[in-house]
Amino acid sequence: MTLAHGLDPAPHRSWSADPYADALRTGRGPLYLRRGDGWLLPLDVERWCTRADAVDRALLDRCEGPVLDVGCGPGRMVAELAARGVPALGIDISAAAVARTAGLGGPALLRSVFAPLPGEGRWGTVLLADGNLGIGGDPAALLARVAQLLTPGGLLIAETAPLDVDERVSVRIVGPTAAQSAPFPWARVGTPALLRAAARTAHWRPIAQWSAEGRCFAALRSRTGSSSAEQAKSAAVISSQRPRNPSADSVVADV
Repeated sequence: MTLAHGLDPAPHRSWSADPYADALRTGRGPLYLRRGDGWLLPLDVERWCTRADAVDRALLDRCEGPVLDVGCGPGRMVAELAARGVPALGIDISAAAVARTAGLGGPALLRSVFAPLPGEGRWGTVLLADGNLGIGGDPAALLARVAQLLTPGGLLIAETAPLDVDERVSVRIVGPTAAQSAPFPWARVGTPALLRAAARTAHWRPIAQWSAEGRCFAALRSRTGSSSAEQAKSAAVISSQRPRNPSADSVVADV
């Protein structure tokens, strides 16, 4: 999980807080996102920490390599792609997530999606699974960044909220003890909201939407690549917003 354009890099540390790291190390919850009003969103840690299930595998069948899994968490998607022989890389800002991904045999990098990444403009598919459309609390900024990462005509596969929801919130990660993370921005986006956001730019063409076992997904194809001028401008902005923690550039495995 990562931070959005224009935000203080400090929230980068939120997903490295003890409740999340501890849950990934043990493979167990409970773990929640908590809004300021007390509302809780359960996080499905047990499913994330197992191997890819049938719904995941059907999603991965749609991928076109190479694949970038943004917010890879404990790495089940990257590990499954690696087992299939599909070039893939997971990125996450949680050291515990990256370590677990590497332990499953999946290439992983400790990095924010908004930091410079390998293969920019050459990825065949970008994955935003497990609610990762919420990264940074600004879906429009995230969609713009994904368009920069994909090859022209590349594929975005996103898991969306199961309702027609479109909200920007500040949340904390909370676990079974009193420990909690610092607040950070997040978004909840259903498929209709994602399609509306995509329609407001010239970057995207929706190609599919589906649901399986209570999970919802949408696939969009990029219309064009970013121009070199746009990429240069973006690189300058992103460089100014790199997380201050130098370990965020640590490579666990290269692709």
